[in-house]
Amino acid sequence: MLRIFDFMCTNGHVFEVFVKPETNQAHCSECGELAGKIISPVKCMLDPVSGSFPGATMKWARDREQKIKKERKAS
Repeated sequence: MLRIFDFMCTNGHVFEVFVKPETNQAHCSECGELAGKIISPVKCMLDPVSGSFPGATMKWARDREQKIKKERKAS
């Protein structure tokens, strides 16, 4: 099964390739040099308050504010 891994060549180019997990080297797509597999950070971000995706807390606050406004108008 192929997986996506990050590689970096000796010239500093970083790129992704679908390869078998045991593959440790690939040719750079920009310069053709041999590149080694690197470990890169996961690019995800969670909302610090809710632990959900970004904006979840803001959406909740906006919805709550609208609900309060409707309740004040009704009374």
